[in-house]
Amino acid sequence: MVGALTAGLLCTAGLAAPALAAPDAAPVTPTLTDGLALTPPMGFNNWNSTHCRAEFNESMVKGIADLFVEKGLKDAGYQYVNLDDCWARPSRGADGKLVPDPARFPNGIKTVADYVHSKGLKLGIYTSAGTKTCNPAGFPGALGHEYSDARQFADWGVDYLKYDNCNNQGVDAKLRYTTMRDALKATGRPIVYSICEWGQNKPWEWASDLGQLWRTTGDISDTWGSMLSILKQNLPLAPYAGPGHWNDPDMLEVGNGGMTDAEYRTHFSMWSVMAAPLLIGSDLRKASPATFDILGNKEVIAVDQDPLGRQGAVVSSEGGRWVVAKEMADGSRAVALFNETNSAQRITTTAAAVGLPQASAYTLRDLWRHTSYNTAGTISATVPAHGTLLVRVTADQRWAEHPPAVELGLDGSPFVEAGRTAAFTSTVTDLGRTPAGQVSVSLTGPAGWTVTPTSSTNAPALPTEHTLRTAWRVTAPEGTATGSYGLKLKTAYRSPTGVRAESVVPITATVVAPPPSGVSHLGDLPWLSAANGYGPVERNTSNGESAAGDGHPITIGGVVYAKGLGVHADSDVAYYTGGACKTVSAHVGVDDEKGGKGTVAFEIWADGTKVASTGVMTNAMPAQPLTADVTGAQVVHLVVTDGGDGIDSDHADWADAKLSC
Repeated sequence: MVGALTAGLLCTAGLAAPALAAPDAAPVTPTLTDGLALTPPMGFNNWNSTHCRAEFNESMVKGIADLFVEKGLKDAGYQYVNLDDCWARPSRGADGKLVPDPARFPNGIKTVADYVHSKGLKLGIYTSAGTKTCNPAGFPGALGHEYSDARQFADWGVDYLKYDNCNNQGVDAKLRYTTMRDALKATGRPIVYSICEWGQNKPWEWASDLGQLWRTTGDISDTWGSMLSILKQNLPLAPYAGPGHWNDPDMLEVGNGGMTDAEYRTHFSMWSVMAAPLLIGSDLRKASPATFDILGNKEVIAVDQDPLGRQGAVVSSEGGRWVVAKEMADGSRAVALFNETNSAQRITTTAAAVGLPQASAYTLRDLWRHTSYNTAGTISATVPAHGTLLVRVTADQRWAEHPPAVELGLDGSPFVEAGRTAAFTSTVTDLGRTPAGQVSVSLTGPAGWTVTPTSSTNAPALPTEHTLRTAWRVTAPEGTATGSYGLKLKTAYRSPTGVRAESVVPITATVVAPPPSGVSHLGDLPWLSAANGYGPVERNTSNGESAAGDGHPITIGGVVYAKGLGVHADSDVAYYTGGACKTVSAHVGVDDEKGGKGTVAFEIWADGTKVASTGVMTNAMPAQPLTADVTGAQVVHLVVTDGGDGIDSDHADWADAKLSC
């Protein structure tokens, strides 16, 4: 397909349960016909980039507001500049009111709000529906102070409240969040109400009468595994979203450095197709041009902000090849072709499958390349690993104004051993209603690589659904270091009206070392890729918490293992086996470091086929032996899923994991 792309802390509850404070006046009867958040809120929140560090202060907040204006983000639709935890002093004043931290906000919150408002923007603030907020330092929460705190927020000029769930003392969630709704309404100020309940009590089933958005998941972190896990939790909730009531899969990590730009484009694309709130989580004072390009893409933002308010629905997801389609107010469909896997994948659907009416042809708009094509009805692309193609497809009468869409692909194993020649076959397929003429194709590799075609690279014309196939021989020089290398597949062609068009697909080739013969511990071998639900995958220790090297000896049911892998669901660790290995074996289970918590399931996959698995395992179960026949496989994946109940405390071990080759 033309335009395929390179693609608050959870805290434990307290103990005692105080009674909720009685309001000063009878609560108003609330309604949500107040016009708030008719499209998903867009703005900024400092937490993902600063947490409680000293750099979170008045200067930062004002600087973000300035950048919203200077960088065109305000014009793109961003309006809320939100303060997260740690803005207050650790204790209330003698009058029981909240006190801003004088070191961070020496002029008070109202001064900051006035500055933000002067820029034509709005200010948000944070507190918790408990006795204290989520930070271990223990800033005052609003439980028992709802009406007083809401009044303070309104007097300061606050326009948005993020209401967290820590230290809730066991008080019923719906009761706590209802009380703050009533308190906000009683102020008479329109304040967007963000229910940050983490999805623990399925707020999508009851919170639409309370607030404008509700968290559906635990906290996001700046990793591919975390973003992917949260995405999968939020996707099934599409029926609950709509104008004034939105599923919130947490804030954006775009630009924080833990993912590639291609992965950040996927993050932004999928949040937009899910009609999720778009709250920037990176410090824009340090952001790269690529980060501003992603966050400022108005065509992608228009998908998120579409007034119909539909959340995209999953059309298909087989093998990590996702098609998600979102109905738009003008009758078009936004379609995301999302590749969850670690290698390029062909992902395909049709106009009919995404809900468009029958038509002779369609206009297809690539929202990242900002180019339009015609298609006879097929929507298809070779999507790079972790990439997303986001298009808008319309059944209109102007399709013939655009050149035909073509799909580029490259068949063959993406793995190359240095000094040995690999064979590839490229394909160029006309997906349009009109033919592609004067078609040429090229494949280029890194400097020093040899890339040679062994069949024709040109065709005078490609009618609809016809394909030009070209065979290639690719050699990485002897001594090339292992790792990922970029190849570029490119085609150029003419439309019937003479318009020249091009398509480029970046392809990743991975230079690999052949697996060692004999029996090896997987904890000692290099992996191809490693995705983890929280923190990094650890070698020969447990997962620990969040940082590299913070694990403990692998321990399952009191038995300690010297070797293995420590992971956190959802996780996927891939190894190159090159057709030379026979078995993978391990003792698997939930690590003892999380006490009685954690439920997971283990799977072994060989070249896309599941060859071994466990049922759901809990911390109370001893290690279970797991062995798989992987004879002939090029790649083996060790996968851990969350057992069906979310990823909290899901520390899993591949103890004594071995590969026999």
